[in-house]
Amino acid sequence: MLKGCRVGFIGGGNMAEAIIRGLLAGGVTAAELVVAEPMAERREFLRETYGIDARADNGEVAAMTDALIVAVKPQVFRGMAAALGAAGFAGKLVISIMAGISINGIEEVCGDSSRVIRVMPNTPALVLEGASALSRGKNATDDDLFFAQGIFELVGTTCVVDEKLMDAVTGLSGSGPAYVFMFIEALSDAGVKNGLPRDVATRLAAQTVLGSARLLLETGDHPGVLKEKVTSPGGTTIAGVAALERGSFRGTVMAAVDAATARSAELGKK
Repeated sequence: MLKGCRVGFIGGGNMAEAIIRGLLAGGVTAAELVVAEPMAERREFLRETYGIDARADNGEVAAMTDALIVAVKPQVFRGMAAALGAAGFAGKLVISIMAGISINGIEEVCGDSSRVIRVMPNTPALVLEGASALSRGKNATDDDLFFAQGIFELVGTTCVVDEKLMDAVTGLSGSGPAYVFMFIEALSDAGVKNGLPRDVATRLAAQTVLGSARLLLETGDHPGVLKEKVTSPGGTTIAGVAALERGSFRGTVMAAVDAATARSAELGKK
């Protein structure tokens, strides 16, 4: 975090909460954070749970902060930003976690001189295990990018990509948790089909996915190499792998990412 910088959130939903939790866990004080949230019940929850200043007025939050994390639904952004006005964003770093709204689209609303970082996080940020990709606008500085990365590294891992790749990021890691949950559910169903109690099957399936991902990240080995280490000649695993290949498992996953990527691009044009 940059010293002396106060961070404001426009929108206090689940993803904003995840970022707030990560910042507090990383040593940022509650006094350095403030959130604008229209729902009174949600504001009270954020105050009581995290001890942060939560207000109803976007303008008040903008006026008292140096960086704004825009965490509203894309369809309400233009109305919110128009009400706030370009002056509300003047001189601030604007960090957007909205899907489908380009940096150019944000700059048009916030002012062409605004410093914008666009971020695509995903829902595992709620347990501080997110994957976030960042792109920088033409006016954002190296310090701005470093600042934004510092925020999102507190809720998982980050990478910097060219904005033209953001739709692919959305299709892969943005939508990816849904694919993984479906895979876990399918593993659990198969366990139940073969006699395991549901709670046991689900726990084994989830831990298998978690442990496999951690093994991949910590070893740095190619997924194919790790797969081979489990796949003995004539054994049980190769029989299962062959069944997945007959069902076009990899091709189906790739098609899912392609479809989500295409849909992200389509939404970005609206």
